[in-house]
Amino acid sequence: MKKKIPTFKTDEEAERFVDTADLSKYDLSGLKPVRFEFEKKSAQLNMRVPLALLDAVKKRSALRGIPYTRFIREAVESALSRPEKTR
Repeated sequence: MKKKIPTFKTDEEAERFVDTADLSKYDLSGLKPVRFEFEKKSAQLNMRVPLALLDAVKKRSALRGIPYTRFIREAVESALSRPEKTR
């Protein structure tokens, strides 16, 4: 049986743990991937959408635990990262 990851009070404690612990001995199944955004947001987009679509976006982003504007930005980035289909 794998060990449970301890709770940390500071970032420094967590960093020290990750630097020294053998993570293969710990249960990592409850971890969720996190995406950090470093690029400065220098442009603004304003758009109108049906209320039902906005409600669905807000519900899905809440399930992921992120702001709905970030969810929309990720959806746009994902769509643009796929190969373009030719007609």
